[in-house]
Amino acid sequence: MDKLRLRSAIEATRASIPEAERHAASVRTRENLLEQPWVQMAGLVACYWSAGTEPATHGLVFALWKHGATVILPVLRDDDDLDWAVYDGPDTLAPGRFGIMEPVDVRRGVDAIRTAALVIVPALAVDRTTGVRLGRGGGSYDRALARVGPNVPTVALLHEGELLEDVPADPHDLPVRYVAQSNGITDLVTGRV
Repeated sequence: MDKLRLRSAIEATRASIPEAERHAASVRTRENLLEQPWVQMAGLVACYWSAGTEPATHGLVFALWKHGATVILPVLRDDDDLDWAVYDGPDTLAPGRFGIMEPVDVRRGVDAIRTAALVIVPALAVDRTTGVRLGRGGGSYDRALARVGPNVPTVALLHEGELLEDVPADPHDLPVRYVAQSNGITDLVTGRV
């Protein structure tokens, strides 16, 4: 299946999940992540503010921030690359270019993600074997992931059924190390859940 059809199929499936079920799954995913020592020890976390039917990150961002992590969120630039700014509570966000909430803090530049100890990214699907994620097609997160150090944990948040055996990939598509879902965290290098 090509990327366009796979995106459409996943988005249709996500839209069919009742909101209460999506919320409950997002809470379990958040708790699974917050239990991980490598999440608890991360001083600077790059995350994203979820929108629509994505696994919700609002509670995760707030929890990381309340537990003392500095959380940076993306600010979409006109060239579709991601700038980064610090989240300093829910009152420090404003709608961005596509209506997605972004921090109003000073922009830290596209390279700010290089200093993150943990990177959490959105995905529609992830390939179980290669770790390559299927995004929305703009390439913003592939450019961001290219700036992340090799030993920094990278995590894609998915709904159940979105960790797939085969995700179409292009040469610029970059892998993530972990997938977080409501049923646990999967390490794509070791295969352990």
